[in-house]
Amino acid sequence: MRLEDLRPAAGSTRKRKRVGRGRGSGTGKTSGRGHKGLKARSGGGSRPGFEGGQMPLYRRLPKRGFLPHGTRTEFALVKVKDLSARFPAGSVVDPDALVEAGLIKKSGRGAVKVLGDGAIGHALTVKTHKISGSARQKLEAAGGRIEVLPS
Repeated sequence: MRLEDLRPAAGSTRKRKRVGRGRGSGTGKTSGRGHKGLKARSGGGSRPGFEGGQMPLYRRLPKRGFLPHGTRTEFALVKVKDLSARFPAGSVVDPDALVEAGLIKKSGRGAVKVLGDGAIGHALTVKTHKISGSARQKLEAAGGRIEVLPS
């Protein structure tokens, strides 16, 4: 067997239907679209969700809730135990330092929140946009300082 002897399996391929090429082709005149109507027009066809005039599903279902587009702030979350593990005593922890330590992504520097999961044994100066109550207690009990940045 040679490369030029290869052929598709019998019946697996068909010739392309060329529409609008005269009566003898079998798809002349209206090109297989029938007479008039929405689907016969150029660019014709019903819109997505159209159910032939029946009340469509997206209108039959009750509308619930509210989506606050653009008003919700996604915070990059950091736990107290991660601060304890990555930063030595007396160091300043700000969003840029968190990026360098690999705790948050560079895109998350604009809104950082410190959560109180875990324990901390040494003092740190933490500059963050938000901090939970338990995290504030743990950091201040360890002798640390907290500065809340404007968001």
